[in-house]
This record gives sequence, structure tokens and C-alpha cells, in this order.
Amino acid sequence: MINRELLQPESIVVIGGSNNVHKPGGAVVRNLLQGGYQGTLRIVNPKEEEVQGIKAFHDARELPPTDLAILVVAARFCPQYVELLAKEKNVRAFIIISAGFGEETHEGAVLEQQILDTCEQYGCALIGPNCIGLLTRWHHSVFTKPIPHLNPKGVDFISGSGATAVFILESAVTKGLPFNSVWSVGNGKQIGIETVLEYMDEHFDAERDSLVKLLYIENISDPDKLLFHATSLIRKGCRIAAIKAGSSESGSRAASSHTGAIASSDSAVEALFRKAGIVRCFSREELTTVGCIFTLPRFTGNSFAIVTHAGGPGVMLTDALSKGGMQVPSLSGPIADELKSKLYPGSSVANPIDILATGGPEQLATAIDYCEQKFDNIDAIAVIFGTPGLVQLYEAYDVLHKKILECRKPIFPILPSVNTAGPEVQEFLKRGHVNFSDEVTLATALTQIMKTPAPAEQNVIINGVDVPRIRRIIDSISENGYIAPTLVHELLQSAGIPTVPEFVSEKKEEVVAFAEKVGFPVVAKVVGPVHKSDVGGVALNIRSKEVLSAEFDRMMQIPDATAVMVQKMIKGTELFIGAKYEPRFGHVVLCGLGGIFVEVLKDVSSGLAPLTYEEAHSMIHSLRGYKILKGTRGQRGINERKYADIIVRLSTLLRFATEIKEMDINPLLADEDDVIAVDARIRVEK
Repeated sequence: MINRELLQPESIVVIGGSNNVHKPGGAVVRNLLQGGYQGTLRIVNPKEEEVQGIKAFHDARELPPTDLAILVVAARFCPQYVELLAKEKNVRAFIIISAGFGEETHEGAVLEQQILDTCEQYGCALIGPNCIGLLTRWHHSVFTKPIPHLNPKGVDFISGSGATAVFILESAVTKGLPFNSVWSVGNGKQIGIETVLEYMDEHFDAERDSLVKLLYIENISDPDKLLFHATSLIRKGCRIAAIKAGSSESGSRAASSHTGAIASSDSAVEALFRKAGIVRCFSREELTTVGCIFTLPRFTGNSFAIVTHAGGPGVMLTDALSKGGMQVPSLSGPIADELKSKLYPGSSVANPIDILATGGPEQLATAIDYCEQKFDNIDAIAVIFGTPGLVQLYEAYDVLHKKILECRKPIFPILPSVNTAGPEVQEFLKRGHVNFSDEVTLATALTQIMKTPAPAEQNVIINGVDVPRIRRIIDSISENGYIAPTLVHELLQSAGIPTVPEFVSEKKEEVVAFAEKVGFPVVAKVVGPVHKSDVGGVALNIRSKEVLSAEFDRMMQIPDATAVMVQKMIKGTELFIGAKYEPRFGHVVLCGLGGIFVEVLKDVSSGLAPLTYEEAHSMIHSLRGYKILKGTRGQRGINERKYADIIVRLSTLLRFATEIKEMDINPLLADEDDVIAVDARIRVEK
């Protein structure tokens, strides 16, 4: 729970506050005082008469009623302090800085649970334990530095790690990123990242609150809550970016299907973020760079003009933007010639617009004005402007400041000389701007933002999926494990997923009769072994009953073989769809190129069931091999609409058959007309 006493306490007590500002107890007091806390600040220290100018209480029993308590004492003392303060001093909010709880030992976890039980009993908010504290415009209850500039429209930052929060703040401060609040939830025993987002969502005020949320997540304890409130906030106008650390923990575990080998907890995180519309970041620099981009006017196009006085960085930015799918269009014609005439001889306006190392504030202003007013094919402007140390840049940065305020198109300042022109850069940041000192990091962050889809609808799309039949089939299964091919075929049919005609039997004459009925050529596959290709259990392009008979005899000799499946031979681009159940997240659906490519290239995209058609198309478009699916070098593309339809139908099937824990359809064969499932397997756990 998050309450008034935590957010706007009229009185705060620091248990363990001291005069030594190099220790957490002293640093918390220092930051509260320097942060201008307006309420009553109290200190408990049995050995000091006065702490940083404040009269100290020697015993917590001497305290008057207090709103918020910050504990900076050994873990073993914390439960008794919480009990005393909540019961006798009416404390209704706690921030426990101390470590040594559930993150370390079983005994620590017991202490942590005692604290939570007391807080729940008395209706107290609890931040921590094992955190750096809470930083708001009301009170600076943290023991760390840096303390960023705080303002109402700054970023709300929520972190599951205290140390990482400090390093992210270090990265942010150098870029000029402003903050509204910093939440270090530590072990998150009561208030985790999802709880903070829930509070921000339920109490959201578009006029008063920050529109940017940055998250550092080590554990997603409640994916549904995170998805619901992140989606809600984004639909209210917020923008959210997050790092999820520790995503490779399950990535290499063995699994019996292609999907199981590829899908991991990271696939679930990727799918969750995509569904919510959260921009996923993979480093501190990327997260803070995305945060800085979020503070600028929304960039809705994809065409950049690059204004620079250094050719190399302009070229590197051009390459990085192009790699990310954005455009740096060539500028030519009369308007470009006119601009060139106003710059120094030797300048280039082809884009990047290179005003040369000798170009100054006047040339910078001219280039920006042309990009803003005369080049209609430009959506945003990147300005790279540093110094070799020969001149000061105050005047140039003053021009940049004015243009950022005047221009309709967003301007991305790239000021690389943070050492040589440190004072000028700091002056620029103090005027409310941000700085992207590295052009490639900026392009990478922009790419992540541009490829993040909008939040998806949460509706389940039925669209002819026969849910009662699906349930009858699932309920009829009595054993766990991979189900019979006939049941797989029935489930796919119930979901409306087209399948190639097939027949399964342990009798040779029945298999041959089916092949003659549908017509040669056919495909024969062994039934029983999971990985058919690995044991020689697949024979393609069989053109006669004699060859089919011989293949039947051979396959029935394969260990674990129980029957042979025969299918009509069809051709097309091989595709893949799979799904795996991840605890707490639900079913993660994967799509990509099929056949051996799914194992070799692992070019797959993930989504969280149930999926919408928009999500399915977004998954397909995000594949590195999408150009193959779209059609390239004279080859026709696949029917993308039908591929997306099958992805959605599969996600609906999974929604009503949660007993399915692992499955893949590999391959589906696709051409410009149809997409048909050729081979599939499904593992069920009741």
C-alpha cells in the first residue's frame, strides 16, 4: 500500500541517523536537510546528543507520534523497531534501508516477514528492505548521490536495485534528464514495481503528473498487474521504458520441442513489453537516452536531417539511423543550392549537412531554419556540435536553445565535447535541455522506440474457433505428454487452422490406400519419436506406392515407432509458429521462418496470448527475415494476412486450453494464396 504518510509525511524519524555523512545513517539526514524537507525531522541515536544540528532522541520510546520512519540499523533490530513505532508512535510508513534480509539468508527472510506482518496489521506502507530509499519533491529520503534536479514534469524512475538505481542516475544526470521521483523498492516485500505503477495509474492526473516512467526490473512478480497498469498509463498519454535484468536465466535449459529450446523467460518478458507498449532497453545508457527522447516533442515521422560541423559523427549517425529503419533523405534541388550558397565554401548540404569546422552560430542557425521551414521531407533534426578546444560554444548553444523552443520539428542536440566544453554544456542543460553525447546510442534508442508497438487490446478473438470442441478434446486426454497426431489434427481443425490432408496408421495397406486416394507425391513421417528428422523418420516426395511401402517398412523399424503418417506433398515457404507456457506469464507465442531455420537462425518474434491481429502483424514485421516473407528478388511473398490469422487462432486455442504447455507447428507451408500447417506436436500437462 502507498499512503499519504509515505508520500507527504509531516514528520520523519531516522532510526540510526548520525553525524557521519559517509555512512548511510548520516547521509540520509544530510540529504533530507539539503533537500529542504519542510516537516519535522527527528533522529534516534543512543550515543549522540545532537545529529547534524538536530537534537537526538536516545530511545525510540521517547519519540512523539511520527508519520514516516527511516530505519538504518542492523537487520536484527528492525522488526522490534517496526513493532514499537507502528503500535505506540502511530508510524504509518517505513523505509528500511538496512540489508541482511531475504536477499541473503533464510533467517533474514523470517525477519522480513515479521516486518511485513506488522505493517499489514497496522496499515503501514513499507519500502524495502535493502534499498536506497525514496526521493520525491517532498522529501529526499535516500542515502546516496547524485540527487538529480527534480521537477513535476521530470521522469518517475522505479528500480528493483539500489546500486543500479544510483548508476542509472549517474548516467541520467550527465544527460540533463530531469526527475520527478525515484523509487528504490529493494526486496519489494510489500511495495514492488508493479505496486508503484498501480498507484501512479489509479491516481493519474495528466496536468500534474509526469508522463515518463523508467523502470529497472530484476523480477516481475505479477505480470498481469504490470501489463494492466503499464497499458493503462500509456493509453493515458504516458511513455514507459524498462530494463529487465537476469533474462538469460532459463535461456539454455533443455527442452523437447523447437519452441521449448527457443522460448525462455526472456521471450515472455519481450512478449509482455510488446503487449503493453513498453520500450525495452538493454543498458543504463540506452534507458536514460530513451528517457531523454521521451522529454522531447513526440517524433512521429522517420526522416532525419543531420546538421554537423564534423563529418565522421554525421556519417556514423546516418549509418545507425539507416540500420534502424529510419531515413536520412538526400537533399538536392534549388532549395539545397540556396542553402549551400549561404554557408561557407566547401560545405555540403546533401544530408548530412556539413557546415565545416569553421561554421559557427550563424551557419548553424541557417541550416536549422532551412530544415525546419523549407525541406518538407524532413521530420526531425539532429545537431552535432562540439569543439576542438579553440573557441567557446556559449553563443552556438544559445542559438541551439532558441531553435529548440521555436521549431515545430523536434531537435536532437548531440554535444560530444562534455569535457572540453563542459561549462557550455552544463549551461545548456541548466536551461532545461538534454544532451545525447553519443550519436549511435541515440540512433539505437530511437530504433527501440520506433519498433515498439502501441498497447494491444486485451480481447480474446474467437472468430469461429470451436471452443467447446477444444475443451472436449483436452478433457478426453488422460495422460501427460505429447498427444497423438490425430488429436493434434483435431485441435488445429477446431481452431480453424488449415492442415494438409493426412492419415495415420500402423497398417501398410491403409497408408498406401490413403496415398492413392489423395494422389502422389506424398510425404511419410514416423509416429512416436519426437524429433522425426533426427532418426531418419521423414521421407519427402514419394511418387509411387512401391517406394511408400518400402519407406513404411523402414520407419516401423525405428525405435519407439508406433505408426506412419502420410500427407499430400505440397510446396511453399516454410514458416514456424510455436508456443510455450511460462509460469505467471501465460502462453508465449513465437513465429518465424520454419524448417531448420528456426533452430539455426532463431529469427523469431514473441507475443503474449491472447493476441490481436495488430499484434500478429507486428510480430511478423519485426522478423529479420521479413523481406523473405514479403517477397524478394522476383519471388512472390506469402499471404501475410492468413499467417497472422493462424497466429491469432493459435493464441485463442491456447487461451481455452491452458493444459497445453508446449507446442509447435513446423513447418507451415505458405505461398501467395494459402498458409497450411504440415507438421505439429502438442505437449499436455493436466
